[in-house]
Amino acid sequence: MPFSEAEFFDVFARYNAAIWPLPVVAGLLGVAVIALLFVGTRTSTLAVSLALSAMWVINGLGYHWSFFSGINPAARVFAAIFVMEAILLAAVPLAVPNFRFVLRRDLGSAAAVALAVFALVVYPILGRLAGHVYPSVPAFGVAPCPTTIFTIGVLLAGPWRSARWLLIIPGVWSAIGGSAAVLLAVPQDFGLIAALAVLVAFAVLRRSADARRDA
Repeated sequence: MPFSEAEFFDVFARYNAAIWPLPVVAGLLGVAVIALLFVGTRTSTLAVSLALSAMWVINGLGYHWSFFSGINPAARVFAAIFVMEAILLAAVPLAVPNFRFVLRRDLGSAAAVALAVFALVVYPILGRLAGHVYPSVPAFGVAPCPTTIFTIGVLLAGPWRSARWLLIIPGVWSAIGGSAAVLLAVPQDFGLIAALAVLVAFAVLRRSADARRDA
């Protein structure tokens, strides 16, 4: 790893200070997104997709490109990938007429709410318990890891046939970012590993269900 734990958290301190009050705005946006999942209309779906897209743009250009690249050369690649995901998040729900983010009484919706609430509420609490004090913390909506957990949750409330393609990049980042849980002493990032496990399990269940239906 080309940087130390101290350098890693120092980047967050400088980044959060530079973009203030965006972390507060992102938190409020996260609450709004969860509320909109209970609405399930075409308008609420587009609002959710644009909110997620904005978060990924901020992460890509703001965090990865402008700050993290100072200690990690690979961050420029991460920035491009995050911006690509932002474009997909905005474009796919707009291009697919029947695409809806909506909570139902099923396993996917339960996982969606659990992951979204974890990213928004539990993630910062775990960070505080680990001794991470703002602004030297990965904040919701403007830092990659809590944003990824939240995004996976929200996408599980979408139509699987379309949403599964939007889950590829968050799934890959879960594997990359999850390493910080151990290597950089960020225990809240075990949530990324859990989110990836949920995603894989859900994909296997959906594949099995499709196979039984087509049999």
